[in-house]
Amino acid sequence: MTLDELREAITEGRVDTVLIAMVDMQGRLMGKRCHAAYFIDKAWKETRCCDYLLATDLDMATPTGYEASSWEKGYGDYLLRPDLSTLRLVPWLEATALVLCDVLGTTDKQRVAHDPRTVLMHQIERARAMGLEPMAATELEFYLFAEPYEADVARGRIPPMVSGYNDDYSLLHTSRVEGYLRPLRNHLAEAEIPVECTKGEAGPGQVELNLRYGPALLAADRHAMAKHAAKELAASQMRAVSFMAKWHSHQVGSAAHVHLSLADQDGANICFDPNAEFGLSSTMRHFMAGLLVYGADCTYFYAPYVNSYKRFVTGSFAPTRLAWSVDNRTAGYRLCAVNGPQIRVECRIPGADMTPHLAIAAMLAAGLSGIEKELQLPAPKTGNIYVKDELTDIPKTLRDAATILEDSRMMRSAMGDQVVNHYSRAAFWEAEQAEMAVTDYDVIRGFERA
Repeated sequence: MTLDELREAITEGRVDTVLIAMVDMQGRLMGKRCHAAYFIDKAWKETRCCDYLLATDLDMATPTGYEASSWEKGYGDYLLRPDLSTLRLVPWLEATALVLCDVLGTTDKQRVAHDPRTVLMHQIERARAMGLEPMAATELEFYLFAEPYEADVARGRIPPMVSGYNDDYSLLHTSRVEGYLRPLRNHLAEAEIPVECTKGEAGPGQVELNLRYGPALLAADRHAMAKHAAKELAASQMRAVSFMAKWHSHQVGSAAHVHLSLADQDGANICFDPNAEFGLSSTMRHFMAGLLVYGADCTYFYAPYVNSYKRFVTGSFAPTRLAWSVDNRTAGYRLCAVNGPQIRVECRIPGADMTPHLAIAAMLAAGLSGIEKELQLPAPKTGNIYVKDELTDIPKTLRDAATILEDSRMMRSAMGDQVVNHYSRAAFWEAEQAEMAVTDYDVIRGFERA
């Protein structure tokens, strides 16, 4: 929707509230609700927020050790400049529109380097300088629960699941929750967040939402807004959803697979070469070699919490090895739609808890480095990749991934020291907090027997 179209909607009484949102480090939408008249008068140009919004954890705690924001610096302001290309109606809320924002420094009015949208924009600009346009789509897996979050999790009890068995591709089960899934699909489509489909997934009450392909920044923005919508719609129906990578030790984890390809300036898929093996062009071979060589460097951006690593279980359809394959779901990277113009790579490593802008940016950082260095892609792996012990493991813990990120020359070259320092600090903070926590497992196992 254009600014003029918003003005018209406000005049006609169809919109009275505008959500001004940024994407935080955790991929959440944070911001303000503006009265529509004020947005049209002032806020469409810029507004302000506290700079701690890019220096907090999931609990909104204020960790020490960040260079950009701290108690010593007084937690000042950032500028939020609406990106009017993202302005749209929010059909699941009454008389409401939404716009995503660029995050700027108040003094220089330059993009804040560690803002997730800026991190991705930087990699897109890097690709464009090479004559490439990154294209992407994401799949969101999540669990749907029959009661709201506030009534249960906040009091230490998980809400009941909406199903009691594996729902993968089940039309019976998804009919039972169509009262949630149908409005989710339709609201997103009406908000110009185009949906391919929803389907049952392999856990009880687990579903998958597939979003349409598009330019990388748009794909990441759509993912963040869709995730937000899924939570808001669930709350409005007195339900809950969870995007945890692994919410229960006996249930399969939730992924957020990223499909990625590269187009030329005319929009043609440069990953496709009809004369090459699998139809995979030399450019994309270098790109995928970068994904493999630097897979561990990227892992924090795919799996940003201690819980994220509990999803990587043999035989769970979550990968455990840094390998690529042709249409093989046991690999970290799967080549899809081989020998055709829709050929692309699917990264199966990210969990549903990832921040889409950062995960796609990490893929681009690694893949573009592979193109620049003309890295050579090994032959694809076949068979059960879980049991191929000669292959490199995905880092097994958040602390391992944080250390690799902190030491990564490739990431420092591609993203800059400021970004790497900021997110490696976020990773170590998460690890430190988890290591201090006394869990139910600790108590049950050791309360009397220790």
